[in-house]
Amino acid sequence: MTTIAFIGLGNMGSPMAKNLLAAGHALRIFDLSEPALADVARAGGVIADSAQAACTGAEVVITMLPAGKHVRQVYTGVDGLLTVLNRDTLCLDASTIDSETAREVGLAAADQGIQFMDTPVSGGVAAAQAGTLAFMCGGTEEAFQRARPILEGMGNSEKIFHAGPGGSGQVAKAANNMVLAIHMIGTCEALTMGANAGLDPAVLSEIMKASSGNNWSLQVYNPWPEVMAGSPASNGYQPGFMVDLMVKDLGLAMEVARGSGVDNALGRLALELYAAHQADGNGTMDFSSILNRLRGDPRP
Repeated sequence: MTTIAFIGLGNMGSPMAKNLLAAGHALRIFDLSEPALADVARAGGVIADSAQAACTGAEVVITMLPAGKHVRQVYTGVDGLLTVLNRDTLCLDASTIDSETAREVGLAAADQGIQFMDTPVSGGVAAAQAGTLAFMCGGTEEAFQRARPILEGMGNSEKIFHAGPGGSGQVAKAANNMVLAIHMIGTCEALTMGANAGLDPAVLSEIMKASSGNNWSLQVYNPWPEVMAGSPASNGYQPGFMVDLMVKDLGLAMEVARGSGVDNALGRLALELYAAHQADGNGTMDFSSILNRLRGDPRP
């Protein structure tokens, strides 16, 4: 059993924390949401009065926060976590943020002898609940080996990757989600084209799944309503993975592209389409709802 401080109990963080409790770890938890704290406390988490209190004496710290500015503040701000952590603490930031912030926080931690890894996740709320998340890790090999048994409590052991040095996990996440956005848009366009030409979207989906057009969106996240039971599309596009989050992640991908000298035309177009969809009031809907925009009905 490992004593873990878990900071950030949102739609992803809460089920991740519960899975760590189910794996036998002891959790001290902190979040600004009292209902979120109460929910995880019912599963066995111990509520702390502050992030610092949760982390004092913890062997491992896991953070799941909205953006880079929050990660920087929590770790390196006045009275940040780095002021209270022991030198042998392992810090795992599962937030999806910019790679530069991940590197900066990692270097600040290393200056104090603290191991830090950026460990963004893939799989969405369903995988977080099922404990089958994929982890993309940036940091040292030593930190990765320490992190693996903890991450296995929240994810699929075959989907835990050491992407490279600090910040690499965030680069991998940005690349992955850019491709996700592009193939979701392509899938929606193909299904709309087929439906408008008289094909059954369910039949066309099966044809493409058995052909060279096969992709993740068709396999596990079909965007056409009532084609796939359990998909957000068959539940009024309730997320899932919100359009707001896809816009954020595509913005991060644009930063990586600029920094690496890549002209990612499809990534930019995907961001334009999702940003327009967001501006029409669809930010809290699942990202597969981009189908509605492509069908000519952008309203929520």
